[in-house]
Amino acid sequence: MPRLPTTTASFIAALTAAHAPLHAAADVEAGKAKAQAVCAACHGANGVSVSDSIPNLAGQRSAYLENQLKAWKSGTRKNPLMNAIGAQLSADEIGNLAAYFAQLPGVAAGSAKSEFMPALAKSPVTVPENYRATFTKYLTLDMPDNKQVRYAYANPVAVAAAKAGKPLPDGSVIVVEVNSAKLDADKKPIVGADGHLVPDQTTGYTAMAREAGWGDAVPDLLRNENWSYALFNAAKQQRPGINQAECLACHKPQDKVSYLFTLDKLSAAVR
Repeated sequence: MPRLPTTTASFIAALTAAHAPLHAAADVEAGKAKAQAVCAACHGANGVSVSDSIPNLAGQRSAYLENQLKAWKSGTRKNPLMNAIGAQLSADEIGNLAAYFAQLPGVAAGSAKSEFMPALAKSPVTVPENYRATFTKYLTLDMPDNKQVRYAYANPVAVAAAKAGKPLPDGSVIVVEVNSAKLDADKKPIVGADGHLVPDQTTGYTAMAREAGWGDAVPDLLRNENWSYALFNAAKQQRPGINQAECLACHKPQDKVSYLFTLDKLSAAVR
């Protein structure tokens, strides 16, 4: 058989490698179990996503899925949620997940979206009615580009732990109040005497809280101990269609600081 030119041989070898399965002995059942425990929160247990902003995985090529998971694990592809998930997956788990989703039937037009996982569909978090009087305001966050000013409040349980330099325990509540900023005649945010934007109207809230047992039904790769998260409208009603899995994955890497991005600000404010 005549020898192929080096460039041709290299091209064929690269092409073959690109389309070859990366894990020939992948365990589809193990992949299914992991998908139902974690991935179903966003991508659905049947590979049909729960919202239009999340891609379907059913019927995707296994090599493609495996390469994307590896990229998220290494951080070469950026997505806060998927970077947090990918970092916790082993090479075998990545191969198993890719094999599982690849063998599912492709998504037909009009296919019904997967349901949310019950543990993530509804958050137990609420916005306390008297938080301004009983919580400590520890941070003012000006957002001129969004024409917003936000205030972060911590309840006495969280304040006591932060003051003592301890992790925030069960019973802790953090509320972030979202306000539109007052605008001048040129539609630019007005800055007050304190150097911060002047609030106009409260437009919504975000909140995180923890109580014993709240994390029990959350998959390991998403669990933030017992923390739970929610977004609210101005009437303090939870906003519909919010997937708590995204909040859990985003906060997951903050495990060394009680899963709170602003723990340093809280500690500095109360000491």
